[in-house]
Amino acid sequence: MPADYQTTVATCAGDLELRVSAATDVGSIRAVNEDSVFARPPAFLVADGMGGHAYGDRASQSLVAAFADHFDEEAPTHPAEVLRAIDEANSRVQGLVTEDDGPGAVAGTTLAGVALVEVAPAPDAAVAPHWMIFNVGDSRVYGWNGRDVVQITVDHSAVQELVALGVITAEEALVHPDRNVITRAVGSEPEIETDLWLMPVQGNQVFVACSDGLTKELEDEDISAAIHAYMQEESPELSLSQFLVNLAVGRGGRDNVSVVVLESNALGREGVEAPAAPAEE
Repeated sequence: MPADYQTTVATCAGDLELRVSAATDVGSIRAVNEDSVFARPPAFLVADGMGGHAYGDRASQSLVAAFADHFDEEAPTHPAEVLRAIDEANSRVQGLVTEDDGPGAVAGTTLAGVALVEVAPAPDAAVAPHWMIFNVGDSRVYGWNGRDVVQITVDHSAVQELVALGVITAEEALVHPDRNVITRAVGSEPEIETDLWLMPVQGNQVFVACSDGLTKELEDEDISAAIHAYMQEESPELSLSQFLVNLAVGRGGRDNVSVVVLESNALGREGVEAPAAPAEE
């Protein structure tokens, strides 16, 4: 599918209209773009091949290829299938390194994304469509509540652990010498630990998945302001993902930048828009 498109997906609760855009840029400094994106139902994700590791670009490409091979139908899936795709990606990335590469050679990539799944959220609950948010590493998924972006995922990074322990502040993490050190990556271990969240599909929802090339240049407040300004445009020339990527590159583009934006509109069986969840105060 093209990088900016609209489609309708049938779910067990009715049709779901999707507007999807994806963009990636090498940035202003790097010679190779080690980021890759995948944006086709049921999964929408970014992968950031590890800078300084062997095969950074091939690692992220292998992850995307694993998802493309695993999901050949544009329909809701099950959480277990998403985990199988991640496990397959982990195996493929690990397979990039051979004995000829010598000791210490490693390939790895981050992963952050959203998948459309149908699942019963509790043993006594009915099956219903949900968004499954997942991440490994320091690429992120944000939600947009109509006013601000809210970070859903938690970075797997050295500085995030220090922030969680109260050793440093979030502001200090931005300039800490270990700010680029991540604690998890797809391909770094035989078994991968993925963080997961489930959110009900309802009303109008917007998700933004991005590599750290975006968040190195834009703070959350900047991303919120940019999305708000974009949403006010009647006929924007660029997709929202390309708009955000261009903004990050314009701010310096010190790293590869990748963004996938997923906008959804849940429709009832008769094609009537479902009520949106109230914005948090």
